[in-house]
Amino acid sequence: MALLVDQYELTMLQAYWREGMTEQAVFSLFSRRLPDKRNFLVACGLDDALRYLERVRFDTEAIEYLSELPEFSDEFLAWLGELRFTGDVFAVAEGTPIFDNEPLLEVVAPLPEAQLAESFIMNQVHFQTVIASKAVRIVNAAQGRKVVDFGLRRMHGADAALKAARAFHIAGVDATSNVLAGRIYGVPIAGTMAHSYIQAHDDEAEAFRAFSDLYPETILLVDTYDTLRGIDKLVDLAAELGEDFRIRGVRLDSGDLGELAKQSRKRLDAAGLAEVSIFASGGLDEFEIAELIRDGAPIDGFGVGTGMGVSADAPALDVAYKLTEYAGKGRLKLSSGKKTLPGRKQVFRIEENGKAIRDMIARKDEDIPGRPLLHPVMRRGRRLNSGGEDLNVARSRLQDELARLPDDHLGVDAPETRYTVEVSDALEEHRRDVVATLRRKRAASVST
Repeated sequence: MALLVDQYELTMLQAYWREGMTEQAVFSLFSRRLPDKRNFLVACGLDDALRYLERVRFDTEAIEYLSELPEFSDEFLAWLGELRFTGDVFAVAEGTPIFDNEPLLEVVAPLPEAQLAESFIMNQVHFQTVIASKAVRIVNAAQGRKVVDFGLRRMHGADAALKAARAFHIAGVDATSNVLAGRIYGVPIAGTMAHSYIQAHDDEAEAFRAFSDLYPETILLVDTYDTLRGIDKLVDLAAELGEDFRIRGVRLDSGDLGELAKQSRKRLDAAGLAEVSIFASGGLDEFEIAELIRDGAPIDGFGVGTGMGVSADAPALDVAYKLTEYAGKGRLKLSSGKKTLPGRKQVFRIEENGKAIRDMIARKDEDIPGRPLLHPVMRRGRRLNSGGEDLNVARSRLQDELARLPDDHLGVDAPETRYTVEVSDALEEHRRDVVATLRRKRAASVST
C-alpha cells in the first residue's frame, strides 16, 4: 500500500530528507466549495485513513522496485524503509455534516510523514465523502421508505464498490446487494432475482411459482414482459397457493413507475393482497424519488444503482490537502481562487434551540461558544480507538446531526439561504499576518 502514492510525494520526501526538513508540519484536508446540488457534505472515510497511517511502510519489495527508478538514491531508500507514521490526527467524526472550507481532518506530524499521507487520505476520504453525501440525499428523499444499494456492477472498480456500501450504510441506506461488503462491514444484504431468471423459463408464471417455492417470502420482478400482466400472474399464484402464499412484494424496474405502481396497487388490493409491498428500481436518483412521492406513488421501497453508486450529478469535490504550518510558522497559498487558512484549526457548530445556525472556523486554541467538531483520533501514530468505530455509531450520529440542521437543507433543492460558515477574527488576523510576511519576503527577494 505504500506504493499507492503519487510519485511527487516521494520526490519531495527525498528532497526533505536531503535538506533535513523533518520538523513538525500541519496539513489540512478540506473541500473549498460544495457542489451546486449539495446542501452539505457527510464526512466519511476516516477509518480507512487511520488504518493506512497505522500500517504504512515500505517493505523490501517496495524498496527494490523504487531502487530501479533513477530518481532515488540508495541512502534515501534505506531511510525510507525505516519510515513510520508517528504523528497525530484530529478529525470530524464520520457521519457529521460539514460545509465549505471546514477541515475534515488535520494531520500533525514530521513533514515527510504528513506529506506521504496525502495521496491515500485524499483518495479514501474524498470518495467516501462524495458517495455518502449523495446517498443521504436519496435516503432523505425516500422519507422513511426502504432504500437498497444496487450499484455494484457499474461502480468504478471493486474498492469503490466496497467503500461505497460502507458509506451508504452510514448515510442511512438500509441494505446492499454487495455480498462482500456484507461480509467485511456487517451491513445488511438484500437481493432476489434478475430478468434473466424469468427469461430462462418458458413461462413467466412458472418462473414465479418455482422461485417462490424455493424462497417463499421473496420479492418477485414483474416487469420482464408486461408489468400489469405480471401482477395478474402474481394474483393467480396467490389464489393457487392460498394460505401458503407468503410473497412479500413485487419489483417494478421499467416504464412509468408512478402510474404502474398505482395500477399495481389497485390490482393487488382488489385481490386481497394489501400486504404485498411495491419496490421500485431502474435509474433512480433523489430527484425522481422525490417526484414519485410527491405524486402519491404507492411505493414502499427503492433500489438505487448507478446514480448513487457514482454520484452521477456531482462525482467529485474540490478537495485539497494543504500545508498550513511548518516548524511553528503558518503557511498558505496566495493563488487566486485557492485560499487556505494557516495553522491548526477548530470548527465550532453554533446552535440555538437544538438547531445549527452557523459554523465558525477558528484557531485550535480559541474558546468560542459552540460545539467543537474536530477531535483527536490518533496520537503518536496509533488510533485512540484501536478497534475503529462501529458503523452503526456513525449511522446514528448522522441521524442525530441531520435533526440539528435547518430543515430546508434536508431536501433535494437548494435552500433560499445557504448555511453560514464564518472565519473567526483571530484566524483571519493570523491569515493576514502570514500573508504580510510572505509578501515582505517576496518583495525582499525581488529587490535583491
